[in-house]
Amino acid sequence: MNMETEIRYYYSKNSKDKIIKYLKSFQELEYQGRFYECTDQYNHPMKEYDFYSKEIDGRFRVRKTIGDYGSKCMITWKRRLKSNVKQLIHQEEEIELQIHPDEYENLCFLLENVLHLKLIESYERYRFVFSNNDIEIVVDEYPFGTCVELENKSKTKDAELVIQTWIKKLKLDINEAYRLSWDDKYSELCKEQNKKVENIVRFEKDMPSIDKEFDM
Repeated sequence: MNMETEIRYYYSKNSKDKIIKYLKSFQELEYQGRFYECTDQYNHPMKEYDFYSKEIDGRFRVRKTIGDYGSKCMITWKRRLKSNVKQLIHQEEEIELQIHPDEYENLCFLLENVLHLKLIESYERYRFVFSNNDIEIVVDEYPFGTCVELENKSKTKDAELVIQTWIKKLKLDINEAYRLSWDDKYSELCKEQNKKVENIVRFEKDMPSIDKEFDM
């Protein structure tokens, strides 16, 4: 089990290209490429193990990633830590398991028809990845906006210090960070803009939009 330390910001869809250009200007970062991701989020069929309850507050995900140089499939479990839930730089419990991408359909069949997990949400995005030994910075293009996420990757340095260092390098304001997940942001936008909250989020659907522009 790993402990994940990260922080994220949300901007308009039009900000994506500007953010990517800005990150490419940092020689310390290596651009890893562009990837398409489709993520399915499941819930436990028994109420006492409800992943979305306040007591558990976790996400069980199956993610298929298609990149320029190959594909992969990940099964992940992420859970917010109650002691850290109000922090802008937050830590989460995370467990990951990788399977061969050709087994994706079989996995989904087992989860839905044998274990009877319920498909709660599914979303797609394009991910642009920048990294070095200390940090991974991803730019996620969602159907409703752009997310910039900074995640510690150092095995020797203090995780929060790494995040704080790169916040300063990028000239970001820690107080503008968003501490919840993509689905919380999406639901908020739908309520604000009187849009139907879809459990299957796709680019071709009628989506809300983030107004905030990336200005750097």
